[in-house]
Amino acid sequence: MASTSVTLTLPVLPLDDEVVLPGMVVPLDLSDAEVRGAVEAAQAAGGSGKPRVLLVPRVDGRYAGTGVLGTVEQVGRLADGDPGALIRGVGRVRIGAGTTGPGAALWVEGESVDERLADPLPGAVTELVKEYKALATSWLKKRGAWQVVDRIQQIDGVSALADNSGYSPFLTVAQKVELLETADPVARLRLAIAWLRDHLAEQDVAESIAKDVQDGVDKQQREFLLRRQLEAVRKELRELNGEKEGEESDDYRARVEAADLPEKVREAALKEVDKLERASDQSPEGSWIRTWLDTVLELPWNERTEDAYDIRGARAVLDAEHAGLADVKDRITEYLAVRKRRSDRGMGVVGGRRGGAVLALVGPPGVGKTSLGESVAHAMGRKFVRVALGGVRDEAEIRGHRRTYVGALPGRIVRAIKEAGSMNPVVLLDEIDKVGSDFRGDPAAALLEVLDPAQNHTFRDHYLEVELDLSDVVFLATANVLEAIPEALADRMELVRLDGYTEDEKIVIARDHLVPRQLERAGLAAEEVVLEDSALRRLAGEYTREAGVRTLERSIARLLRKVAARHELGERELPLRIGADDLRGLIGRPHHVPESAQDPAERRTAVPGVATGLAVTGAGGDVLFVEASLADPETGAAGLTLTGQLGDVMKESAQIALSFLRSHGAELELPVADLKDRGVHIHFPAGAVPKDGPSAGITMTTALASLLSGRQVRTDVAMTGEVSLTGRVLPIGGVKQKLLAAHRAGLTTVIIPKRNEADLDDVPAEVLERLRVHPVTDVRHVLELALSPAEAAAPAVPAAA
Repeated sequence: MASTSVTLTLPVLPLDDEVVLPGMVVPLDLSDAEVRGAVEAAQAAGGSGKPRVLLVPRVDGRYAGTGVLGTVEQVGRLADGDPGALIRGVGRVRIGAGTTGPGAALWVEGESVDERLADPLPGAVTELVKEYKALATSWLKKRGAWQVVDRIQQIDGVSALADNSGYSPFLTVAQKVELLETADPVARLRLAIAWLRDHLAEQDVAESIAKDVQDGVDKQQREFLLRRQLEAVRKELRELNGEKEGEESDDYRARVEAADLPEKVREAALKEVDKLERASDQSPEGSWIRTWLDTVLELPWNERTEDAYDIRGARAVLDAEHAGLADVKDRITEYLAVRKRRSDRGMGVVGGRRGGAVLALVGPPGVGKTSLGESVAHAMGRKFVRVALGGVRDEAEIRGHRRTYVGALPGRIVRAIKEAGSMNPVVLLDEIDKVGSDFRGDPAAALLEVLDPAQNHTFRDHYLEVELDLSDVVFLATANVLEAIPEALADRMELVRLDGYTEDEKIVIARDHLVPRQLERAGLAAEEVVLEDSALRRLAGEYTREAGVRTLERSIARLLRKVAARHELGERELPLRIGADDLRGLIGRPHHVPESAQDPAERRTAVPGVATGLAVTGAGGDVLFVEASLADPETGAAGLTLTGQLGDVMKESAQIALSFLRSHGAELELPVADLKDRGVHIHFPAGAVPKDGPSAGITMTTALASLLSGRQVRTDVAMTGEVSLTGRVLPIGGVKQKLLAAHRAGLTTVIIPKRNEADLDDVPAEVLERLRVHPVTDVRHVLELALSPAEAAAPAVPAAA
């Protein structure tokens, strides 16, 4: 190639966002001041030949380093009537320093670029020429530009052929500038071939998409297929240009990519997005996928609330919102203390699991199990959500439905997390002992994984089918009866018993919580009605008899409604102070008078054969009376008769008690001969209530011994314990609840098994102060404590009353 060059001095004609290559002829508008100035300066310069200008591309205000020498072929008017000039590109010029010249144009010095190649052309260059002509011919035929095909075929020069690609409409300004600045004709031709090949490939993809979508088009599907074609074209163009998808609200792919999802969840969501893009709008699968994606995107996968590590403050919140319940408060305080220490030492996550907790709050109704869950969340600074499980019989309620079912939903656990808006809320599983099972499965079995701290960090809901980490959730389950919870499920939870309140605790709760709440509901101000502690004590002791405070709150509400109504009727003036003696005139007589407050002749134990026992029911501890009688020998009804809806265990306890007295009657100085020929009847009042358990053994033995000896059972004594054939008193459960029931009933002496003495540590100190508790090991000691002295004994009852 020759390397000679010529220095030229030319006026600059700038081209905004436009490129002219050698060989191109372009019309320019002379109404543009810069164009007119350059042409006039070229004409003013004179010289032989046509006026010459330097055509330089100007992109974003910056001039290219190479321009094109252009000759002004003609000056006249354009097709629209405006003045114009026809300029032909002749050759490349490297732009040098500025200089001066006539006219208002910018003059520069430049060197012409010699683009001649050796003749003949090398074989490789000849192949490039053939390839470009073939590609250009193919592209022009697709556009229907047959008249241009012959012109392309007639071009022989490599430089002219490469510059001819400047006419291609698909080239960008940047690509045309690159062509202009590439001095080597062979390199320029290679660029033109590469760009043309890429453009033809894009056209082939578009045509392939159009063909695939167009196949099978009919009249009913035309609109759908056109939409699919548009989506496919956009997708292919985005991939070719490396662009991201738009941010439309209904663009699930963009929403998934923008969401803060765990890696495995993101992969599963993107697979579903791929299925959605392939599914038709009429397909039901598309609706299922959209609902699933909406559910996944709404879950707070990486949202967590910061725990409040103010341990003293948390304990103060629990104490302010609930009186008593020291066990559960201690457990929550311990949990927060351990969490704080683990967090301080960087041990928040160990083995993929966090430090959640699973507690079971078991106790009678009305002791505050449900409200305690909200207080725990408040103390920890976490979100709170309640899941009611009472009456749930469908396993899918816990683990969700399969997505293929109509109306499928995630389970209640997932919905609770979604409702809470964080991955570490306090979830209250209310009434877990009321969960049932039928042909739809066992929901309690579905809870096994949820409530297992070793498994719930990879919990899988049937609807989501992706792993959900529940290891940081604090689960609080509430139940009235522990025995109603399946053993495997109870084993996964830490048991915290709420056995009920003492009378003093009830007064504190009523004064600090119940009365202010009911005053507000009754429309009364705190200074208008004042309930004295004596009135609250009588309400708790004589108008209600329960382990919790729910009935007490209803009694307070009823009392305040009476006051409000009488004030509106003009029968009472406010402010009013209500004492214990005012209750009867407002809400009537008491319903539960303690045995100790009754007339001695009216007490149940006023006759031989009646003993007072203690039992635990679903409503807490309760007092249980046992009555025994002997049938007339003339009736011939020998044997043992039991009534009161007794279970098998309690029936066996009655037989053991009778067998013990028959074998040890002489030792106890009892007339056991009456037991051989006369029928024995043992009855437990409240006959409509089912009863079972071994803890009434010593109570039945005492009732029979009282009947045979004619000695009454002391009215202030209650007892509980299992009896053996040898007279040993064996341990039982529910000591705290039973002692609280004895305290509520006004009893002062309680007999318990010696081996249950350690359980007295759980009983409130104020209850133990008012009770004389006698731990015993032998039933003979029970009879000594429970039966009245022999000298005060009445004659034995010869027959049934």
